[in-house]
Amino acid sequence: MKKCKKIVLVLCMLLIVSQVFCISVFASGKGDVAGAIEGTWNDASKQIKTVVNNVIFPAIDLILAVFFFAKLGTAYFDYRKHGQFEWVAPAILFACLIFTLTAPLYLWTVIGI
Repeated sequence: MKKCKKIVLVLCMLLIVSQVFCISVFASGKGDVAGAIEGTWNDASKQIKTVVNNVIFPAIDLILAVFFFAKLGTAYFDYRKHGQFEWVAPAILFACLIFTLTAPLYLWTVIGI
């Protein structure tokens, strides 16, 4: 019987705590849920765009630049060892680097933000 009372007490406390910390969310005045979602997306899309332009693309550019120069160095050492320079991997990394460096200029118009 004591165990049953403890379980009921814990469940009641959880219910009360969940009710205290839950917040009712209502759409704007007339119940326009789509308008509320669009307004939230418009505010969030500006922040997403700023974060991607200022954090994500520079991080990707840095990683690609490091890989490009490392691959260029290893290709040069292979050239000295074998006498043939392999252009494919450095060329692909360079193309990807150029793509990510110029992506913020046109990406947002393609996506529509």
